Amino acid sequence: MREGEYRTADRLAAMAYRYRAGLLFAVIFGVMAAIAPNFLTPGNFRGILKAAGVNVPAAMGFTIVLICGQLDLSVGSVMTMGGMAVVALQPELGWAGSLVVALALGAAAGAANGLLVAKLKINSFIVTLGMMIIVKNAILMVDDGTIPAESYELSDFLQMSLGLVTPQILVTFALMGVLAVFLKGTPVGKGFYLMGGNAETAWYSGLHVDRYTIGAFTLSGVLSALGGALVAMSEAVASPTLGDSSLMVIVAAVIIGGTSMEGGKGGVIGTGVALVALAALINGLSCRGAGYEIQLMASGLVLASVILYDAWTLHRREQRRGQRPDLLKELRAGP
Repeated sequence: MREGEYRTADRLAAMAYRYRAGLLFAVIFGVMAAIAPNFLTPGNFRGILKAAGVNVPAAMGFTIVLICGQLDLSVGSVMTMGGMAVVALQPELGWAGSLVVALALGAAAGAANGLLVAKLKINSFIVTLGMMIIVKNAILMVDDGTIPAESYELSDFLQMSLGLVTPQILVTFALMGVLAVFLKGTPVGKGFYLMGGNAETAWYSGLHVDRYTIGAFTLSGVLSALGGALVAMSEAVASPTLGDSSLMVIVAAVIIGGTSMEGGKGGVIGTGVALVALAALINGLSCRGAGYEIQLMASGLVLASVILYDAWTLHRREQRRGQRPDLLKELRAGP
């Protein structure tokens, strides 16, 4: 392969890597539109956005933590806590008051994670795994049953049809837009990338690394609790299993969306696009009559393909690191 062909292939590979969430979205929608009956109906499209929106807030928080080079495995449990708290406390505090309490509980869980990681230097995998178990069991100790809401007016409003969307969908995806601007367009947001890329360099640059770590986990806790609360308010019911299936979907979407496991790269828009793509995949297979196990296998295959592509890209980059194209050109030309 000639040098020009090498460069063209590298550029194409880099573009495919950068825009992989969008490419996956286009492929899945194209395939499902061709093979799945009723896939492109307005009601079905609204269902896809609603299914994706359930996990959008918590996935945004997970993305920010991963950009910092950390993990937060407690997002699903904190989602459940937020949903249970907002419904259980609504009769005494009203929706606004119960939402404030739910967000405060999420902030407390996230801050505890951040303090343990930043100050005690405990691995975030261990810390957040422990928090996940603690929160889950605390919920079951308080109430292990489904809690119905006493008021349905807010639920009716959040699920009101506005064409292809509902107020619930608008709120969740508007939140994604706000966080995207925050991360890419503010000094604080850019600090998360700097810290995730190289914490030592960030420290030498004057960045308070511990504060950023604690802030990232706290923000993740708040967003996870908000996600669970929005689901519970829109459904007018909360269940102790509300966020049980969310963690794996969120992890898959964040990785597929382009956020690096090493930190310092990624963004919430890619995560949101990947969530919609995965929801479309599950929805399309459901329209085809595929069982739940087939839907899980398909999602797993998509994630495995992206991980393998990441590994191949990294291997290719390491192979070519330090090469001198001018010398290679002279070598191929011969004496």
